[in-house]
This record gives sequence, C-alpha cells and structure tokens, in this order.
Amino acid sequence: MASLSEFNGRWALVTGASAGIGVALARELAKHGAKLILTARRRERLEALARELEAGGVETRIVVADLNDPEAPQEIFDATEHAGVEVDILINNAGLGQYGAFLSSDVEQELSMVRVNCEAMVRLSRLFVPKMVERQRGWVMILASTASFQPLPYLATYAATKVFDRFFAEGLAREVGRFGVKVMALCPGPTESEFFSVAKSESFMPGGRQSAEEVAERGITAMARGQRTIIPYFGGKVTANLTRVLPVGLITHFVEKIARPK
Repeated sequence: MASLSEFNGRWALVTGASAGIGVALARELAKHGAKLILTARRRERLEALARELEAGGVETRIVVADLNDPEAPQEIFDATEHAGVEVDILINNAGLGQYGAFLSSDVEQELSMVRVNCEAMVRLSRLFVPKMVERQRGWVMILASTASFQPLPYLATYAATKVFDRFFAEGLAREVGRFGVKVMALCPGPTESEFFSVAKSESFMPGGRQSAEEVAERGITAMARGQRTIIPYFGGKVTANLTRVLPVGLITHFVEKIARPK
C-alpha cells in the first residue's frame, strides 16, 4: 500500500506555486518531507513561499518562468538538470480561466488558456516523465476540474482545456503505470484562489468555495494511494455523476441561463 512517507526526501516540482492551490500543494508536500522546486511568474511570491518553507527545514529552489511562453517548460527542465536535481513528483498546477461570452472575450486570454492549461502541461510531462520511467518511480498530478465533466457556456474554452487535462492524465496513467509512475487528475470545484478574479467570474460564482488547503490535502493523499482521478468534495461528485445520466443538451440549456452575463 502506497504511503505519504514515500514523498520524504524526494524533489517535487510545483507549477503555479505563487498562489491558491499551488501554494497549498507545495505546503502539503513539504509537510510530508518533500523538497520543493517552485515555479511561477511572480518572483516575490515564490521567494516568500521559499523563505517560509526553508524556515521549516525544507530544501527549496525557485525557477521564475511564464508558461504562456512555449520555451518556458524547457527552461524549467534545464534548470533542474543543471542543478543535478531528480524530479520524482511533477505537479502540473498552473492554469487560468476566462468567464464571459466567447464572441466578446479577450482572444489572447482564450489562447493563453490553451497554451498554459494544455500545451505547457504536455511539454512539462514529456520532459519529466521519461526520466521517471527510467527510474521506475514517479508521481504526476494534473489539475483538471469539475468543469471537465460537462460543457460550460461562458466558460467554454476553460472547460474544454480541463477535459483535455483529465483525459490526458487518465490516458497517460495507463501507459506509464506498469513502470511505477502514478498519474492523477485532481478535479476541484470552486476553490478559494485567484482564479475567479483572473477569470472575471466573481458575479457568476460567488462564495461557497472549498479551501485550497483541503483540496491540496485530499489531492496529495489520493496521489500517494495511486488514485487516477479525484473530485475532492461531495457536491462535485454528485455533479459528475449527474452528467453521466442527463443529456448534455439539457445541462448546457440550464447552465447557459444561469451563467449568462448580466
């Protein structure tokens, strides 16, 4: 039976480690003895988190990178290689969203979602997973969402990227499981984070959010167990099950009415 103690002394790379779920995941891994490589765009926040973790005796490194840049995954990988660090735990957490009518949306933000949520995740996985297969051990977490279980009007691109993330995780898990590498899709719902301000969806999804700490704790525990998909709260499980029995057209009909910008 897999145990959280397996993370002790191993290097974990966490993307999007400057806020929200990324910070909570880094802290949760540190609690179980992992060493941390923190990467995101905002140096000040990374340095603050690194100081906090190091004060608790955790070995920490930072790599400032913007995953909207296609070269960033290679830069992150090269930084670990030059430092002689073996990454056994890859947390593909970085992501963003955008709420609103697609016809009037910021097209660059729409494309950024595809680049960060999908392309960068694939590039990082392709760089780090082969090394894990060679060592016959490793863990990969990919942040999907409960949005991956049904189309979402006014979050159309975001939901589509999360379907990509979840399906990629589930497919890759089957490929590399026989080599001792565990891959998991973490599918949180509304969570306390910067997502809503960045996505401009405060009016659509006010309140009622799970804490990032609870999402991280449940996600890391499930990853240690080798679970391939986890929805970390009861309401999300109910919603995911409903999407299996209700017609997609019916779901999108009601979501469009609820989510339509005022």
